[in-house]
Amino acid sequence: MTKEEIISKLPYSKPFLFVDELLHIDENGVEGTYTFDENLDFYKGHFKDNPITPGVILTEVMAQIGLVCLGINLLNDTFNINTAILLTSTDIEYLKPVYPNEKVTVISEKIYFRFGKLKCKVKMINQKEEEVCSGTIAGIINSK
Repeated sequence: MTKEEIISKLPYSKPFLFVDELLHIDENGVEGTYTFDENLDFYKGHFKDNPITPGVILTEVMAQIGLVCLGINLLNDTFNINTAILLTSTDIEYLKPVYPNEKVTVISEKIYFRFGKLKCKVKMINQKEEEVCSGTIAGIINSK
């Protein structure tokens, strides 16, 4: 499956699609990017006169790239419209703010994938190569 095919299989659409490009993906991990458009709704109120990307959105970007894209790749041909990837846990440490128009890169390494559960070590870096946030994310892959 190509990187573009993986992105097309994501169960999200704009404005909640937070994957622009996959730079690398294999059975052990994934690296991808996303640029935060300054016109995204959450910037209007988080924070007044100094918009910053909410931590929950940073976690979502890491989950979409680092867990869901990797899960689709691991399932390969068995992934279909009836497959759901459900977030089960996160443990993220936030180190730096992310501002409108910033491009971030998510790097995810598979810790394990067994019995339908995928757990990954993830980190997000900014364009200055500074770590923005990092931690672990896990999810269950469920076929309906």
